[in-house]
Amino acid sequence: MANARPNVLFILLDDFGWTDAGCYASSFYETPRIDQLAKEGMRFTNAYAACPVCSPTRASILTGKYPVRLGMTQWLGSCSEGKLAYVPYVDHLSCEETTLAQVLKDGGYATWHVGKWHLSKHGNQRFETYPEKHGFDVNIGGCDWGAPKNGYFTPYGLETLSDGVEGEYLTDRLTEEAIRLIEGSQDEPWFMHLSHYAVHTPIECYEPLVEKYRQKSEALGLAKEDPFVEGESFPCLHKKDQKVTRRVVQSDPVYAAMVENVDMNIGRVLDAIDSAGQRDNTIVIFFSDNGGLATAEGSPTCNAPLHEGKGWMYEGGTREPLIIRWPKVVPAGKITKQIVTSTDFYPTLLECTGRPLLPEQHCDGVSLLPVLKGEADFDRGAIFWHYPHYSNQGGCPGCSMREGDWKLIEFFEDNRVELYNLEDDISEEYDVGSEYPEKRDDMLLKLSEWRKSIFAKIPKVNTNYGG
Repeated sequence: MANARPNVLFILLDDFGWTDAGCYASSFYETPRIDQLAKEGMRFTNAYAACPVCSPTRASILTGKYPVRLGMTQWLGSCSEGKLAYVPYVDHLSCEETTLAQVLKDGGYATWHVGKWHLSKHGNQRFETYPEKHGFDVNIGGCDWGAPKNGYFTPYGLETLSDGVEGEYLTDRLTEEAIRLIEGSQDEPWFMHLSHYAVHTPIECYEPLVEKYRQKSEALGLAKEDPFVEGESFPCLHKKDQKVTRRVVQSDPVYAAMVENVDMNIGRVLDAIDSAGQRDNTIVIFFSDNGGLATAEGSPTCNAPLHEGKGWMYEGGTREPLIIRWPKVVPAGKITKQIVTSTDFYPTLLECTGRPLLPEQHCDGVSLLPVLKGEADFDRGAIFWHYPHYSNQGGCPGCSMREGDWKLIEFFEDNRVELYNLEDDISEEYDVGSEYPEKRDDMLLKLSEWRKSIFAKIPKVNTNYGG
């Protein structure tokens, strides 16, 4: 191993879209530190979250299992139905799972969780499944919340993070806590799960930074354009009187300010690693838990050329930015088309840190170490999704898989099947199932067999649905 017992900084953003960074083709948001990280490491163009919403993806990272295998197929706290009935799901990450943090802790690592958790039950039992119960020595800011309920400016009201001085911003504060841990680290290696609440709603940031992007929007002529297209009614009953509203251009100045702020704070943490003399021996991973919020709740971003966004089975809901930096191991400036999903981080990091693999635990993950080392002819194999729920963003229950360039989606409301060649059609505009019926049927069979093998729940017709 080139680097013995490297540190691991896993930066996980919330709702950060595939095209929300400059290195992923955003021309409106400014992300100089993320862009620099991409130049220093490997940038993936086909990386995926295991679910189009947050909690399931977060669980997949820490367990190496698809969310459906865990029973956690929906974000915790949701209860939705439409033409199809509500599908029950597990409301917490079970302590019977051996998390990535626990394995690293057993190997002598200091383990720190900083930021959003959202993998615990609500109510008085929530403490039973907080980060401390899953192998983390330290928990700063993690609880059962999925977003800052009181907003990003103090007082936060978080039971795991004290309020700050007047005007303090949550993303800044979490960064300061992360830096403090890095500066206080001793000889033992560490694993930091830096899970920012940003850029989840509520969309708010410092006014001077927001004003910068108002002026930029004006200068680019974006402020004169209507960025929204109103679409169909929501298929879920709790929003049936509302319309899906799609953003078609990145131009929201408040969201842009949030993006720049979190980028700046990522840079602060990377600088702290440099100052501690730990750059060469630290693996840095930058990732997001689901696609950008593009069709509801203010629709603050646009994922084009990807189709739709958070809460949808299409590429905009699951394809994520992924950058991995590991000096002297990962080639700097490398761009790879390698297909990756969030279950793969677990076995990859075990191999990178010299820990033994646990195939019964990370059974849906594949180690990407050969990819990181630049070895050719690596075939990760097919990846799968199962999301039998209605989302808050307009998405319908479905199941999908990607195999090579091909993407198949099966929707449960009407059993509709769509097939796309993503190499030719990244925007999923052209369903080519009728042109390639053998490929469609072969993938549909594989998807069905996979679903049966893990006892996936299929939603039933909702007898209470009134249209």
